[in-house]
Parts: sequence; structure tokens; C-alpha cells
Amino acid sequence: MSILRPVDPSRRGVLRSLMGGSMLLPGLVSELLAEDSPRPVQADPLAPRPGHFPGKAKSVIFLYMSGGVSHVDSWDHRPRLFSDAGKTVAVNEFQGRKGSYEMYLKRPQWEFKPHGQSGTEVSGLFPHMAGYVDDLCVIRSMESDHTNHYEATLGIHTGSFTFVRPSIGSWVSYGLGTENRNLPSFVVIAPQSPYAGGQVWGSDFLPGSHQGTLVVPGADPVANIQRRAASSKLQELELGLMDRMNTRHLHAHATDPLLAARIRSFETAYGMQAEMPEVFDLAHETDATLKLYGLERGSTKGFAWQCLVARRLAERGVRFIELIDVGSSNNWDAHGDMMTHQPLARNVDQATAGLLKDLKQRGMLDDTLVVWTTEFGRTPFNAAANAQGREHHHWVFSSWLAGAGVKPGITYGESDEHGIRVGRNPVHVHDFHATILHLMGLDHTRLTYRHSGRDYRLTDVSGRVVQEILV
Repeated sequence: MSILRPVDPSRRGVLRSLMGGSMLLPGLVSELLAEDSPRPVQADPLAPRPGHFPGKAKSVIFLYMSGGVSHVDSWDHRPRLFSDAGKTVAVNEFQGRKGSYEMYLKRPQWEFKPHGQSGTEVSGLFPHMAGYVDDLCVIRSMESDHTNHYEATLGIHTGSFTFVRPSIGSWVSYGLGTENRNLPSFVVIAPQSPYAGGQVWGSDFLPGSHQGTLVVPGADPVANIQRRAASSKLQELELGLMDRMNTRHLHAHATDPLLAARIRSFETAYGMQAEMPEVFDLAHETDATLKLYGLERGSTKGFAWQCLVARRLAERGVRFIELIDVGSSNNWDAHGDMMTHQPLARNVDQATAGLLKDLKQRGMLDDTLVVWTTEFGRTPFNAAANAQGREHHHWVFSSWLAGAGVKPGITYGESDEHGIRVGRNPVHVHDFHATILHLMGLDHTRLTYRHSGRDYRLTDVSGRVVQEILV
């Protein structure tokens, strides 16, 4: 009988370093670090299983705009901010510092117009997405708990603003498993590392098989995906021999859950070799589809590629797909000049609209939940009357949901007359997460995991499902 001993801290540090440098199945190393669960070891932690109740969504496509998109320049039309520009307003906090401040209201950079039958007002920053407002539920009363990028990014992904916790994608994987065992249950497509790095898609204390697999747009999206054996027949012989040896070893150490998990990780790796390259092969996509996303044939970069690959992953049963548009630099963090929003918007606008239309015309929007968010908004005011940019603003910002049980063509909540604080129907990040889990058929109060003597959940000890936006 083998005895599991505590992992030596120095060894843990080495393993975490190895995990950080790996893009193919990072859960393989993370599994070695996972704390023992008191529940019985599952034969296959990624096997599909029912939720707490029938969910409207089978998959989530989570679109994350890194850096803080200005709500008052995009989704939240505040007419008084136009008419009162240049006037001063008193606030009791600025960039996390408490005090008494007189700030100058800043006029939005783009004009707003009503769109669709719903008449939802969207600025000229997103002309393509504006054409699909009748499919969106725009939340204009989002609240976060922190004004710094690292903490706010951690919060919108894990529900924790201070400590590393499992990502929402890991919680969904843990709760539901995957419908395609040849692909990971949780995939993250990102051209660069975001604020908080791999913690954004980490599984922390959840079993490592639920950690996100990173895909980097380019010629080689997933490292080491091609077989090294000279032929498929030779690889089959090698894997057959390895399987017999692993089975014999597992029978001799039947009480070791880490060994079983390690073997499962290798099996997933083989499945990915067989199926993941086909996901990235866009050769059979029609010219009309590529044009819809704004993607040039043969291109493997840009948000358009990410969105089209996300649709292909959702088609193949991947539970949670996150798309991060940029990294921790050259993003939406427009301190110096709001016009830096313009090229960033061009990168995501048509591609996102194309994704919505493509999902809808394929009948996939009925059971695919599309989420668009950022970590916080930007200040409707600034310290100088002639400031060209805006600062971080976590008091209120905007996000939207579409598909899979969400009421289409509506707005929910509102900010005050200048877009400074929530004016009506606040939606905290915990409420946002609770609602997403609910649409997947998961009760956020029951989706728990015991760690260090406490039952943890994505929404900590709060959060409510925003029933008002559900069909």
C-alpha cells in the first residue's frame, strides 16, 4: 500500500514552474499538486454528467476584453455626460485612494445611436455588434471589488479578488465534465499572457484535469501536438506497450489517485493529437463564413481566428471556451488616450458579430451561452479638464450575455446620470457568475469543493441568479 506524504515545498515550486512553461495539458503537472479530495476518486473526472437541473446552455464562449473597456464610450449611453462635460463632480475615492476629490466630467469619445427593434443604444465604437443588439442582454450595472488590473482580472475569472482560486471554466468542467473526451473540457485562446497570467484559467485546488488548456493563435497553436513517432502504426505499438505497463503498475498501486490521474492525462493527450489539429484546420470553411468573421483565408491570427475556432470547439462538445483579445500590455487600459480603443474595437467587433450570426444560423445559439465582459470600466471623470484618457473604474461597468436561455434584446440595470455608480439593479461579479452557472444547469450554492477544511465555491458566500434576465 502506498502512502501519500505531503509535497515538499521546494518540489512544489519546481512543479509549478514546469506547469507554467507548458501549454499542452497543464493539468498533467497540476494534478500532481492537487490536494486529496475526501470524495471517492472518479474513474474519469471528465466524463459527462448531469447538472443540478436541466440547463439551457451546453457550452460557454467567454469573450474577455483585457484592460478595462470604457462603459460610457461603448454600451452605457449617459446623455448628461455629454451635456455636463467639463463640469466638476465630487467623489470620495480615486484609483483606490480614499479622500475628497473634485473631478472634471469627460465627454464620451463616440456618439450613441439606438439599434434594432429593441432600440438598444450602442456607440460608434462597435458598429458590427450594434447590428445584433436584438440578440443581446446588455447589463449596465456590473460591479467589481477592486480597481487594480491583477485583482479585478482575478475576480472576474475566479470570484476571488485577493487569493488564487479555481477559474469559472474549471468549475464548469468540474461540475459537468466534457462531451468529447478527445478534447479538453476547458480551452483558453489567447495571443499573449493576460494580467494574473495562468491563474486566469487555473484549477487551483480542483483536480488538475479541469485546468484550461492554452491555445496561442499562430502556426503552432498547441505545442507538441504532432506525434514524434515515425508512423501512426509505430505510435500505436508504443502506446499499446505503455498502456499494458501502466495498467500493471496501476493494479499494484490501486489506492494512488495521482497515478490514475496521470494515466488519464496521457490518454487525453493522445486524443488531442488525433482531434485538435482538425479543429484548427479551416480549409473547409466557406468563403462566406470567413468573410462573416472578417478572416482572410490562411490567416491564423487576430480575434476573428479565435472566434471561428471557438465555434468549432463548441460544435465538438468543449464545455467552456475563453477568448482573450490581447495581453497585459497594449490593451484597453486607456489612461493616456481614449482613441487607443479604436484599433482594439476593430479587432473584436466584426469577429464577435460574426460569431453571433454564425451560431444563430447554425442553431447553436439556442444552447451556447456567449458572454462578453472586461474586468472594470473607465472613469466618467478625470483629474484634469483636458485629459485625453480615462482611469480604472470598478464602481460600475457593462457586460452582455446572449443565447441559451437569456432574454434577447433587453438592457438590465443602469448607472447613475453620469455613469459613475450603479443607479438601479446592481449585478456584482458573484451574481454574474451565479447566473452563468445557472444557465449551465449548476446551482452555485451546491457546486462546492472541500479544501483545507472548508467548502469553497465560485461565488464565495454570496451571489444571486439574476432571474430577471432569463427566459
